[in-house]
Formats: sequence, structure tokens, C-alpha cells
Amino acid sequence: MIKSKVENGTLIIDLTGSDGNAFALLGYAKGLAKQLDVDFDLIKKEMTSGDYENLINTFEKYFGSFVTLYR
Repeated sequence: MIKSKVENGTLIIDLTGSDGNAFALLGYAKGLAKQLDVDFDLIKKEMTSGDYENLINTFEKYFGSFVTLYR
């Protein structure tokens, strides 16, 4: 298990650790949305509209260019 870190300008999140739970990912999404000036409420609604896989897929859809998720 790796702790979330920034490497070569990319945030790395280990989904098997505490940073991989849904609430932590929503927190990361909120912070990233603010930094990127995008509508977090829209993203949150989409992230929470299904199961955990939907949450992950939606996170990657919006933030995959900036974040690497490890399973």
C-alpha cells in the first residue's frame, strides 16, 4: 500500500488504502474541482449516482489527466 503522493506532477492515490474510500475520493474531487474551476456539485451528483465502480469511473473521467488511481 502506498500513501497518496504527487509524483511528476501527477497525484497518485492508492485505492486499497484509506484514501480509496468514497468519502476521501469525494474530498479529492472537491479540491480538484475548485482548483480547476469546474462545478463540483455536478461531478458529485454523477459520482454518487451509482456504486463504487461508478464513483471511480466518474472520478477518472473528470480528473484522470491529473490523478493516477492504483488498485
